[in-house]
Amino acid sequence: MKILALLTSAGINIGVCVLLLSLYSILRKQPGNVNVYFGRRIAEEHKRLRDAFVLERIVPSPSWILKALQYTEEEILAAAGLDAVVFMRIVIFSIRIFSIAAVVCLCGILPLNYFGQDMEHRKIPSESLDIFTIGNVVERSKWLWVHCVALCIVSCSACVLLYFEYKRAAKMRLIYLTRSAPNPSHFTILVRGIPKSTEESYNDTVTNFFTKYHASSYLSHQIVYKAGKVQKMLTGAKMAFEKFMHIKHTVIEKKSKIGMYRCGLCGCSSNSFQLVRTDFDQNGKKIDISSSDTSIREHEECGAAFVFFKTRYGALVASEILQTWNPMLWVTELAPAPDDVYWSNLWVPYRLLWMRRIATLLLTIVYMFVFLIPVTFVQGLTQLDQLQQRFPFLKGILKNKYVILIVTGYLPSVILQLSLYTVPPMMMLFSTMEGPTSRSGRKKSASWKVLYFTIWNVFFVNVLSGSVISQINALSIPKDIPTQLAKAVPRQATFFITYVLTSGWASLSSEVMQLFGLIWNLIRKYILGREEDPIAVPSFPYHTEVPKLLLFGLLGFTCSILAPLILPFLLIYFFLGYVVYRNQMMNVYCSRYETGGLMWPIVHNTTIFSLVLTQLICLGVFSLKKSPVAAGFTIPLILLTLLFNEYCRKRFYPLFKSFSAQDIINMDREDEQSGRLEEIHEQLHTAYSQFTHDTSVKIHDESSDVEDQASSSCKSNGLGKELSHPTLKGLPTARLQKAVRTVCLVVNLQKKASSV
Repeated sequence: MKILALLTSAGINIGVCVLLLSLYSILRKQPGNVNVYFGRRIAEEHKRLRDAFVLERIVPSPSWILKALQYTEEEILAAAGLDAVVFMRIVIFSIRIFSIAAVVCLCGILPLNYFGQDMEHRKIPSESLDIFTIGNVVERSKWLWVHCVALCIVSCSACVLLYFEYKRAAKMRLIYLTRSAPNPSHFTILVRGIPKSTEESYNDTVTNFFTKYHASSYLSHQIVYKAGKVQKMLTGAKMAFEKFMHIKHTVIEKKSKIGMYRCGLCGCSSNSFQLVRTDFDQNGKKIDISSSDTSIREHEECGAAFVFFKTRYGALVASEILQTWNPMLWVTELAPAPDDVYWSNLWVPYRLLWMRRIATLLLTIVYMFVFLIPVTFVQGLTQLDQLQQRFPFLKGILKNKYVILIVTGYLPSVILQLSLYTVPPMMMLFSTMEGPTSRSGRKKSASWKVLYFTIWNVFFVNVLSGSVISQINALSIPKDIPTQLAKAVPRQATFFITYVLTSGWASLSSEVMQLFGLIWNLIRKYILGREEDPIAVPSFPYHTEVPKLLLFGLLGFTCSILAPLILPFLLIYFFLGYVVYRNQMMNVYCSRYETGGLMWPIVHNTTIFSLVLTQLICLGVFSLKKSPVAAGFTIPLILLTLLFNEYCRKRFYPLFKSFSAQDIINMDREDEQSGRLEEIHEQLHTAYSQFTHDTSVKIHDESSDVEDQASSSCKSNGLGKELSHPTLKGLPTARLQKAVRTVCLVVNLQKKASSV
């Protein structure tokens, strides 16, 4: 690729970014888009902008950038939580380390690469990008030690910054755990794999077990009921059957006395029937509704339960130790926060989880290999000579100068980026199938999958099969992979630069524009005619943005020494991301749950992997360039990086994995001395409520008092409580619920008519 092709790609992306950012500065001022760009603020303040026309609304302005830069870390912590602060620390760390790398590599390495060979240089726009890579340096060059020194400076700076960021994240997590309001999850454990007994229910089994083996700290428990998609339909059908059976046992007797009531049209109307409720069926047997309800509930119990303890220390001990000799029974772990529980996976039998994980692993691998098709096609576009040999009919099209610039400089990264949009939804689906018990756990698992997927397909597959497109068998010989990386990364650095432009700059502009949310808002308002819902605020997509930042960090580390021309484009991306993400967290997204910064170990491990990979590639390059001095100094650098990672794993990672006994015992003593412990115990019984009261659905009628009576009658009979399952929303059972309430309304109308 030539410099002119790179400038063409940069110009197109700059134009797209400027256009989208200008449109954003206009659209965010329109009253109709307030719920798209200020969803979090609407959810908190519940107020709307005025509808008056103001000229400022149609004039682009950078005021949102200034406001985003004015937010402090404390404001972000209060508004979006600790996870948002940790995410912004990733961006800050990237800006710092690549600023150092840009100064060192652009000033020290780029001139050496450009003048690495004795040759006549063309004008800069006509030069190939390969001239600016380490591939242009001749073998046995005496200047390769500069590359080694730059590698040492970048690696040491990254380790020092990582240490302080890890220490800072651990300190913020400790403050979050010890100084925040009492969290019910600290007193609660999730028990799975409860053994099934024919003599007693799960409820009695849990009670007997914990009163026997944890009598001093056990408080109470709550059984989990089945809530899978199939089970939802079965549960809804059972509930509807129970309610209609209850109505069936209402005896309708014919009365000789005519009941009169006013209908509002002709003065009065007659009713020769009167509904008389009775507790006996047609055979004269009394119906025990409570026993029927209990039997159905016992039948729907599953082998999982939330167990509450009197102290945090008791819950921590119970969650860490092995309960029985069989590790597959009575499996315990600290429960997720109440708003973080993923109810639909709690009913999954624990013995089936390993099968689900193997299945999702196989599906992920298959999907990764299927994704090789667009990646191979993309790399074919970057090598026109081989593409024309395989497809001769393209020779006429690819003769045009501007077509060549667009095809080689812009089109490959666009196609790859469009293909990558399908990855996060698929990985989220695979993570859900694994059976996580928390929403944050599902998103964390999806983050790992997206990260592995993008690193494999964007980096390794592009490098190994892109630059050596005629040798697809390069992946089949593992021992040759380091050599192939050393040869291929400098050649593919030009593609990575265009990928940063397209996937980085354009994606941030698309993020701030909220294209999908904007389109859905227009469809909902003007086509579907629905009103704005201030509660429906999206949560921040950590499973897509964290892997994206880490992937760009990998590209920055691996290319900083070999092709330092990528660093200015990366810095622009991170600076733009610093502004965009702060704006989105304060105005658009809402935090629905909090993990306490658990994503930072992922960031640390991925950064260490990127550093070691960079050092290995540089070691291979120095060996190919026959520079024993540079290669000799690189080997201890790799060992020191691995030792640093091991130190951080021993020093900081345990703080993200568990709680310290010292901290939780002090917290228990403070609560006991202040008298808050009893209040916390009372709140535990309602914190993990799987079945909630839901009376929001009402049947509109002119007679409001009749409606209220019908609603209260449903509640008194247990109808409202039984049908209001939090995981049944949006399913066909809602129609059954409405039908049952309609019947209740008819019953109360008849009762009121008979009383007149």
